[in-house]
Amino acid sequence: MAIRDRSARTPRRGRAGSAASAPARPPVTGTATGSWLLRGKDGRLTAYVPCEGGLLRWTESRPGGPDWSEPAFFPVDDLTHLTVAQGADAYVHFLGRRERRADGAVLVDVVHAVQYQTGRPLTEWRSLGNPHSAPDKAALLGAPAAAVTPSGDVHVFARNAGGGLMMRREGRGGRWEPWADLRGAGLRDGVTATAAAGRVEVFAPAGGVTLTWSQPEPGAVPRRFPDVRPGALPGSAAALETASGRLTWFWTDPAGTGLVCLRPGSWAVPLSGTPADGANVLLRQVLDGYDCTVIAHRGRAGTVLVGVCGTEAEASGLWWGDTGRACLGDPALAHDAQGRVVLAVVGPDGELWVTRQGDGPGLTFTDWLRMPS
Repeated sequence: MAIRDRSARTPRRGRAGSAASAPARPPVTGTATGSWLLRGKDGRLTAYVPCEGGLLRWTESRPGGPDWSEPAFFPVDDLTHLTVAQGADAYVHFLGRRERRADGAVLVDVVHAVQYQTGRPLTEWRSLGNPHSAPDKAALLGAPAAAVTPSGDVHVFARNAGGGLMMRREGRGGRWEPWADLRGAGLRDGVTATAAAGRVEVFAPAGGVTLTWSQPEPGAVPRRFPDVRPGALPGSAAALETASGRLTWFWTDPAGTGLVCLRPGSWAVPLSGTPADGANVLLRQVLDGYDCTVIAHRGRAGTVLVGVCGTEAEASGLWWGDTGRACLGDPALAHDAQGRVVLAVVGPDGELWVTRQGDGPGLTFTDWLRMPS
């Protein structure tokens, strides 16, 4: 499946969705963990990017684009990490690790906010606390990962001070249950969680292995499943539902040999690719009549690479193309309202760039659009 990149032409500037110009925005600080380019119920895409003092949001002016809004700024202080997750109801959940200083002490907690509709304000940020009461241990809490079940329940996971996995989840009626200790040892940051196949699964790097948890049935507390080898480069793992109720995990081999994929009941399969130290992002798309998996990551040269393979036929080969677009942090993939693949990146200059699937065989991309700033 060939990948053709027509996006290296002179880029165009995306038009703003309103006549009013926004004030100078705070500088971008990186990219969020998780799917930071998401489609709402009304079909419009929204990009969420962390910045100094908060969060920036760009929204399509109409489903399918090409015009986007000016960036909207949502203040939230002292975040060291931001994770974005979306449920089947299209609600967008934001989980942040907040680190404040008071009287010489470091105060760390997890905070949560929600966007219920495209283009609408976020709720207030609410603290979910910290599983540790002792300040010295609380300061060691890792970055949160999140998964939203089909019923809309939010599950939050984080590495604790001892290297185990903690979970806090939203129960019935929107009440949050207490933090639960799921055990484990030697975990590093870069925990990944998903509910893409209907049940919550967790993939957590721990040195040369990856520890895994899964719900035995919907609504149950996730329990330990067998460890996975080779271990994942922290923060690189991602999951895709490649058949009804079945996930395929992809991650970066820390040994530098490329990607690895795994499905339940099978052996890990080494794949090609030259990823850097960031996340792999995934999407399914029909190309030339074939069900394909699209993979994007930042390559070792700093530009975004896009790979395509047959879904659940990864061992037959991946076809890679270099977009030539340098990026800061991780890229994002989504389907727009017309079913086209959309690729978004934050450039080294902090600007947001978007390109869409073009016409023609294989996977082609149109000119890059720089979003209003």
